Amino acid sequence: MKKIIYGILLTALAVLVIGTFVFLFKKSRPKTVEYEELTVAVADIQRTTVVTGKIEPRNEVNVKPQINGIIAELYKEAGQQVQQNEVIAKLKVIPDMNSLSSAQSRVRLADINLAQAQTNFNREKDLYDKHLVSAEEFEQVRQSFNQAVEEQKAAKDALEVIRDGVSSSNATSSSTLVRSTITGLILDVPVKVGNSVIQANTMNDGTTVATVADMNDLIFDGNIDETEVGGLSEGMPVIITIGALQDYRFEAVLEYVAPKAVESNGANQFEIKAAVKVPTDGTMIRSGYSANAEVVLQEVRQVVAVPESALEFDGGKTYVYLKDGDSFERREIETGLSDGLNIEVKSGLKVGDVVRGNAIIAEE
Repeated sequence: MKKIIYGILLTALAVLVIGTFVFLFKKSRPKTVEYEELTVAVADIQRTTVVTGKIEPRNEVNVKPQINGIIAELYKEAGQQVQQNEVIAKLKVIPDMNSLSSAQSRVRLADINLAQAQTNFNREKDLYDKHLVSAEEFEQVRQSFNQAVEEQKAAKDALEVIRDGVSSSNATSSSTLVRSTITGLILDVPVKVGNSVIQANTMNDGTTVATVADMNDLIFDGNIDETEVGGLSEGMPVIITIGALQDYRFEAVLEYVAPKAVESNGANQFEIKAAVKVPTDGTMIRSGYSANAEVVLQEVRQVVAVPESALEFDGGKTYVYLKDGDSFERREIETGLSDGLNIEVKSGLKVGDVVRGNAIIAEE
């Protein structure tokens, strides 16, 4: 039994030694270096930059009430289309007591003045009919009477507006009706029935009843670094990508580059805006979508190009290894525009030449 165990151990030791020898022999074998071969071809090369931003409507307005009050009815909700001057909400007026008191006092004073003007007019008319006063004097009294009538009417209208939000003489343009100032899509209705709202004044911005925007006129708004802004100009084409739409792509045109930078995270950024060509295939673009804008800063077409992996830089010069038979010879070239993968070759190579690329390690 001991002999059997001893034999097994010797066999295992022999296998281990042989395996180690084979492994070390393979590791010590010389290796050859091969290179991938790259063919010089004609290509279009672009230097682009990607700007992060968002999609916004060019014309977005906040609709606010003309008076203070409480929301009595809401006729529209977010997502609905609305026409200019269409009613969005109706208010119940809460009159300011000081204003109401002043308006009531004005009406009472107008009534007193009108009564006196009526008495003066009647008396003057009797005298005029008897030819005891001149026509000029009579006209002056009649003018005073007419002014008193108009003042009373204006005082009553003012009281009705303060008390009810609308006057009987101008009921069609009631300030209790909140109307859209533009035609577009309602993006948000931040109030509910029963909420108090206030009109805009010098002390506050007022309550927004609805936000309306024209979603057929959209812009891309983003920021670009100062190192790249020099290559931009108005009218340049832009490709917009929206991640929320599964990388949906559509065209835009650059229309604004900010003349002044804004510092952001220690870097100077310039705001850019591009007019978006709204798709006609029914795709809905929502306000606030995050988007990327790809801008072509430089472009050359149909030029001799080679992959950048073939380049070697030495002493401020650029070289490639050009295939000559079974070997490669070093050749200086002049390069131009690069897109990060391929680079323009201005001189030193021609279409069809084969150059050395990355090394490929192979065992003999």
